[in-house]
Amino acid sequence: MNPVKALEQHGQAVWLDFLARGFIAKGDLKKLIDVDGVKGVTSNPSIFEKAIGSSDEYDGAVSQALQAGDRPIGELYEALAVEDIQHAADVLRPVYDRLKGTDGFVSLEVSPYLALDTKGTIVEAERLWREVDRRNLMVKVPATQQGLPAIRHLISKGISINVTLLFSQKVYVQVAEAYLDGLEAYVAGGGDPSHVGSVASFFVSRIDSAVDNELDDKIAKANDPSEKARLAALKGKIAIANAKLAYQDYKRLFSGERWKKLEARGAKPQRLLWASTGTKNKAYSDVLYVEELIGPNTVNTVPPATLDAFRDHGKLRDSLEENVDDARAALAGLASAGISLDAITDRLVIEGVQLFADAFDKLLGAVAHKRTAVLASGINRQTIALGDDLAKAIKDSSEAWRAAGTIRKLWERDSAIWTGTDEDKWLGWLDSAAAEKAKLAAYKDFAGWVQQQAFTDAVVLGMGGSSLGPEVLAETFAQQSSFPKLRVLDSTDPAQVRAMDRSVNLATTLFIVSSKSGGTTEPNAMKDYFYARVSEVVGPDKAGGHFVAVTDPGSSMEKVAKQQGFARIFHGDPTIGGRYSVLSPFGMVPAAAAGIDLARFLDLALAMVRSCGPDVPPSENPGVQLGLAMGCAGLKGRDKVTIVSSQAIADFGAWAEQLIAESTGKDGKGLIPIDGEPLGEPAVYGTDRLFIDLRTEGETDKAHDDKLTALEKAGHPVVRIVLQSPDHIGQEFFRFEIATAVAGAILGINPFNQPDVEAAKIKTRELTGAFETSGKLPAETPALSTAQADLYTDDANAAALRKAGADGDLGSWLSAHFARSKAGDYVALLAYIERDHDHIDMLQHMRMAVRDRKHVATCAEFGPRFLHSTGQAYKGGPDSGVFLQITADDSSDLAVPGQSASFGVIKAAQARGDFDVLTERGRRALRVHLKGDLAAGLKMLDAALHAALN
Repeated sequence: MNPVKALEQHGQAVWLDFLARGFIAKGDLKKLIDVDGVKGVTSNPSIFEKAIGSSDEYDGAVSQALQAGDRPIGELYEALAVEDIQHAADVLRPVYDRLKGTDGFVSLEVSPYLALDTKGTIVEAERLWREVDRRNLMVKVPATQQGLPAIRHLISKGISINVTLLFSQKVYVQVAEAYLDGLEAYVAGGGDPSHVGSVASFFVSRIDSAVDNELDDKIAKANDPSEKARLAALKGKIAIANAKLAYQDYKRLFSGERWKKLEARGAKPQRLLWASTGTKNKAYSDVLYVEELIGPNTVNTVPPATLDAFRDHGKLRDSLEENVDDARAALAGLASAGISLDAITDRLVIEGVQLFADAFDKLLGAVAHKRTAVLASGINRQTIALGDDLAKAIKDSSEAWRAAGTIRKLWERDSAIWTGTDEDKWLGWLDSAAAEKAKLAAYKDFAGWVQQQAFTDAVVLGMGGSSLGPEVLAETFAQQSSFPKLRVLDSTDPAQVRAMDRSVNLATTLFIVSSKSGGTTEPNAMKDYFYARVSEVVGPDKAGGHFVAVTDPGSSMEKVAKQQGFARIFHGDPTIGGRYSVLSPFGMVPAAAAGIDLARFLDLALAMVRSCGPDVPPSENPGVQLGLAMGCAGLKGRDKVTIVSSQAIADFGAWAEQLIAESTGKDGKGLIPIDGEPLGEPAVYGTDRLFIDLRTEGETDKAHDDKLTALEKAGHPVVRIVLQSPDHIGQEFFRFEIATAVAGAILGINPFNQPDVEAAKIKTRELTGAFETSGKLPAETPALSTAQADLYTDDANAAALRKAGADGDLGSWLSAHFARSKAGDYVALLAYIERDHDHIDMLQHMRMAVRDRKHVATCAEFGPRFLHSTGQAYKGGPDSGVFLQITADDSSDLAVPGQSASFGVIKAAQARGDFDVLTERGRRALRVHLKGDLAAGLKMLDAALHAALN
């Protein structure tokens, strides 16, 4: 007779430790039931990983599942697993019915990530029980200390449980007690226990592997031949001895008055199931852990190879109760050798949890990979090319993040992955895309109102995160039919404010005042100015109808908006910092006003959210990979993150620049983002660069691509990101947010605070306060004064520059100043002037001269805009910056209604306050104040700068 099938005559059921879709569909499982008498199936992450990840068998199923809509990786895996489990359960249902619920079960494991989480285990097990919806399902729960109360609770709810990762006799008793407690609670609540099944999966071969290793160490150290022989005799014996004694506990626990009361109500005993029965030591019989553990009311779950082996040459006998005293003697002999079986089994539980988690990581990685392949046309592509040294650092970090489950901890809002301070309070952005999708009806209503009002322009008044995200949307998306043109104002420069005033028809313009706190100087001044101007045009009683506010609940801006009768007030999420707010109301309100299809925009963004989710291992997680590249590159001195964006998405770098600089530049550490610097030949760069190139699928630029390839060949790390279309820009918002948070963890900083921004604000308030008192800003003494410009710096910088050759002309000061830039430094031009095309071009001309002559990274920024962006990194980041601040006389100032300080005064105070903080921090800084005509002054400065560099 078939030895496998004959096991049932000895009271033992055989279950198969294997599951795969084709195996069920082709009838192979049914055949094993018929031929071998197989009575159940167990699955685990390793089994599913091999089934899904090692073949194309599931490709069609993944594709079909995604046709109904994208979903997170964990949900996608679960849909596949649940379907497989349902099919297997249906095949085994006749066995279940024939044996009246004693056998015929299929097991599905709760996430290994929940092994130490009682509540999480309960929630997931109950959900799986509902979703599989098969009475012959057993949900697998590990026998950890946190798992025990979950087992008790789930049994009390009438859910059948397979208790896994059980190694210890002591813990087995606790498991059985939990089962009995749960049954008693279920019966007390009126439940019928006859349909509740449970097995206690007692692992076998892993114990021998661990014990034999320790015995080998003892044998190697022993000098007495008889002791060596005694120890050697224990090898391959302990696992079976341990199991035999556990069976004695089973017989005791499931007899007596307590059990008889439950049995009388129809309860079934929790059978011992022998797991891990494939032989790992080739010196042992390949059917050892079947032949030696045969006994009534037990289960042996075997892998296919062991099943085949036992069918071929297995020997049958009632072995489980043989030589029980010898089993006790073997365990006593192990203890006398100084080897603690309790310590080994405790360690095996820990290792078992980790092994299943490792397998689950691989499994989810395989599912993520297949999802990306199916959705290839809907997800932006990323490739990372690194030198060997950096590649190894990222690979090591990626594995460390995977093993520690760090991406899950990030999504769980665990501040310990950063500095352990208040990071957990600033992670609302993780859910912002989903939260905004839930508000689509409200945004649709708002967009309809905007159309009804026939606004021709919508102007965002804000700074930093409140303006840079909307600016990307304004520059990336074409104006939508019947909707206003989206514009952004983020400056206190009088000429720039006046230019916005002149570019719109105030009678048909909507102003979106964006300020989280409501106390930021610039948006308040801009709002005061335009509210007064609109009042002049349409009347004070109608002015409020041209304004909406985006602000945090209870802010001073909200109070003002109510007082002035704003048309709408939108609340931001207080747990989202400004630079992470583009996928929150601070970005979505301007987008809705501009008529952007928010449903499509958010759906596309959510595809990247899922790609970067907590259930996507680092190796397949694009946000984590980019963040690790940024962080590891920074630690190796490649801290100049050079962002190059194609024409269709050219403004993205300005947003990413703020995100990276303000998040990472602090505590003397950080990444310095370089935006808007065109690619050069490899010779103009040092070894401090990481290049990130972004373009859309439809754009080609051979000259640019050739330069990028040359940089890669020269050993520079290069990240290439290809957007499917400009509409997919939302995916990059989220990818870079995740990446920046990850880079912050690698750098060991808090990426959600900005400790050095407030210092400049304090200085500015002191200066504007002095103006309000005296009617003028405090006097300054220039280090050099000429007819065209004055130069300012502090005493320490002045002394250093004079020592380096600075004397009576501007060129000598510039020459001495730029000579201070060394390898690994960067030069930043900080211009407090109107940001228009001519001035942008002029600053670009200057920065390129600096880069090409000095071979250092360059920044070209406009104030006060950059104060809410890169200013944090300049003051708080690494001391590698050489700063040239550029200020100028305003040709015509502009009053701020209700304030004594004009726009020009505010801007001047901001420039001086920022410069004072730079010099107080010991930064290499020089300020050039241009006199008279600005265009002439910039040309003069450009000429002087080129001469100084030459």
